[in-house]
Amino acid sequence: MTFRQFAFRNVSRNKRLYTAYFLSSMFTVMVFFTFSIFAYHPVLSENSIHSSASTALSVSKWLIYVFSFFFVLYSMSAFLQSRKKEFGLMMMQGMTTRQLRLMIFMENMMIGLAATLSGIGLGVIFAKGILLAGENMLSLNEQLKFYFPFKAICLTLTAFLLLFVLISMFISVVLRSGKLITLIRADRQPKREPKASPLLSLLVVLLLGTSYFLSLRASGMEVVVLLAPVVIMVTIGTYLLFTQLSVYLIRKLKGKEHFFWHKTNMLLLSDLTYRMKDNARSFFLVAIISTVSFSAIGALYGFQSMLNGSLTKDNPYLFTYLAKDGDSKEPVHTQLIDQRLSESGITANKMELKLNYYKAAEGGQTLVLVKQSEFNHLAELLGTETVQLKGDNAAAVDFGLSRMGEKMLNQPVQLESGIVIEADKAVVSPAVRGLSGYWVVSDELLARLAQPVQESHYYAWHGSIGQQGAIATGAKLTNILPNSENYEFYALEYQTSRINESFGPLMFIGFFIGIVFFVSAGSFLYFRLYSDLDEDKQKFKAISKLGLSEKELGKILNRQIILLFFAPIVVALVHGAIALTTLSHMFQYSLFRESLLVLGLFFVIQVVYFFIVRMFYTRQIKSALAG
Repeated sequence: MTFRQFAFRNVSRNKRLYTAYFLSSMFTVMVFFTFSIFAYHPVLSENSIHSSASTALSVSKWLIYVFSFFFVLYSMSAFLQSRKKEFGLMMMQGMTTRQLRLMIFMENMMIGLAATLSGIGLGVIFAKGILLAGENMLSLNEQLKFYFPFKAICLTLTAFLLLFVLISMFISVVLRSGKLITLIRADRQPKREPKASPLLSLLVVLLLGTSYFLSLRASGMEVVVLLAPVVIMVTIGTYLLFTQLSVYLIRKLKGKEHFFWHKTNMLLLSDLTYRMKDNARSFFLVAIISTVSFSAIGALYGFQSMLNGSLTKDNPYLFTYLAKDGDSKEPVHTQLIDQRLSESGITANKMELKLNYYKAAEGGQTLVLVKQSEFNHLAELLGTETVQLKGDNAAAVDFGLSRMGEKMLNQPVQLESGIVIEADKAVVSPAVRGLSGYWVVSDELLARLAQPVQESHYYAWHGSIGQQGAIATGAKLTNILPNSENYEFYALEYQTSRINESFGPLMFIGFFIGIVFFVSAGSFLYFRLYSDLDEDKQKFKAISKLGLSEKELGKILNRQIILLFFAPIVVALVHGAIALTTLSHMFQYSLFRESLLVLGLFFVIQVVYFFIVRMFYTRQIKSALAG
C-alpha cells in the first residue's frame, strides 16, 4: 500500500466526519461558480446597462472566497481535534511529524479537489436552470442563454485549488509548532469543572436588554446612529451568554436537588456544563453568522417588498402629469398620454386637480390650496379617506411619511388678502403624488380668495396594476416627456421595474451569501457534534451497564442534540427578529410578514437538518452499545 493509498483510505474511513465538510465546501464552490457564470455571461459583461450587476456579482464571489478560507480553516481545526487519538497512535507506530503533515496535506487536497470538481460539475449540470432563475431574480428584460462557462470553470478551479493548498500549508505550520502534541495529550488531562462569574452573567442581561430596548424604541435616523453601539453590545452579550450565563444557570439547576435527581436529569446536567463551555465559541460563531444571514436576507426581502408596496400604495396611479405654471405644452402632452394609452389598450380613468398657490402675509411662505370637491373626487375614485370641512376650517394633507400635516395643525396662517387659513385635521392621502403639506379648503372659501399667484394642473390616470403594455408605454412616454422645470411625468410600473432591475442583483447576491453562511453555520454544529462522538460512545457504553434503557438513552441524546442545534439558532432568531423589527421602525413600514417568512423558513430548514443528523448520530451510539 502506497502512502497516497493510505491517505485515501483515511479519508474513506472518516467519511462520517468529512461528509458535512465535503458537502459544505462543494456548495460554497458551486455558489462561487454560479456567481462567475453570471459575471462572465455575455449579456452582463458586454452590456454597459448591466455592468453594475456584473461588477456586484464579481465582488460577491470574492467575498464568498474569503469566507471559504476561514470556513475551511475552522473545519480542519475541528478534524485535528477529533482525530487526536488516531494521530497519536500513528506517531507511536513510527510515523514522523513530516509524514503526518504530508498525510494531512494529501487528505485535505483530496477532499478539496473532489469538492471543487463536484461543485463545478453540479454548476454546469444545473447552469441552464440557474441562469433562468437568475434572469427572474435579477429582473432582466433580456434572456440569459446557456453558454459554456470556460472562464468561470478555470477561475473556480484555480481559486479553490489554491485555497486548499494554502490551508493545507497553514495546517503544516500549526503541526510544526508543536500544537499537535497538545491535542494528542488533551484527552488525558482531567477537565476542571467550568465556573461562571455572576457579575459577567448579569452583564449579559444588561447588554442584551439594553440593546433590545434601544433597538425597539429607535425610529428613523436614530437606528443608523445606534447601529454601531448596539452591534458591539449584542456581540459581547452573545459571547458572554454562552461562556458565562449558560454555565451559571446550569450550575444553579444542578444545585436544585429535586430537579437534579429527577429521572435522567443527573446524566444530562452533569455533562452539560462541560459541553456548554467546550462549545461556547462554536455556539457564539453560529449565532452571529446565523444572525447575519437572517438579517441580511430578511432586510433585502423586506426592503424590496417595502419599495414595491409603498410605491403602489403611495402612488396608486398608472401615470401622473404635473403641469406647472407656464407649461405651454400642457394640452399637447396630456393628449399624447391619452393617445398612447388608447393605442396600448390600457384602461384608466383620467382625473384632474388644480393646485392654487397663495402668498402668506408674513414670512414669505407659499401655501398650496386645493378645492374640497376636487380632492374628494380623487379620494372617492381611489377608495381613500375624503375630507369633510366645517365652515372656513381646512385640512392639512400629507402624501407619505413626512407628517408635515401634523405640524400644520392649529397653526393659523394669514394670506395677503387678509383671510386666515387654519387646519383642524391632518390627513395622509396619496391623492397628489409626492406633494405633502398642502391645504384642502372648501369650495366657498376658495371662491372668496383673489386670483392665485401661481397655478398648477395635476393629471392622474388611475387603473388596475399589471395591465399588458403598461411598462413599455411608460418607458416610451418617459423618454418623450423627460422631467423639466415646466412639467413632471411619472409612470408607476416603469419606475417600479427600474427599481427592481437595480435591486435584483442585491437580492440575488444577498440570498446566496445568506444561504452560504447558514449552511456553514450548520456544518459547524455538525463538526462539534461528531467531534465528541467517540467520547459519547464510551460514556454511554459505561452507563448502559448500570441499567440505562434504550428509551432513556434516546431521551438524553435528543436533549443533547436539541441543545446543540437550537441554542445558537434560537438566539440568532431573536437577534434577527429584533433587527428586522428595528428596520421596520426605521422606514415606518411593517415587515412582519417578511420577517415571519424568512425566520420561519430558516427554522424549518434547521428542524429538518436536526432530524437527519439525529437519526445518524443516534444510530452510531446505539451500534456502539450493541457491539
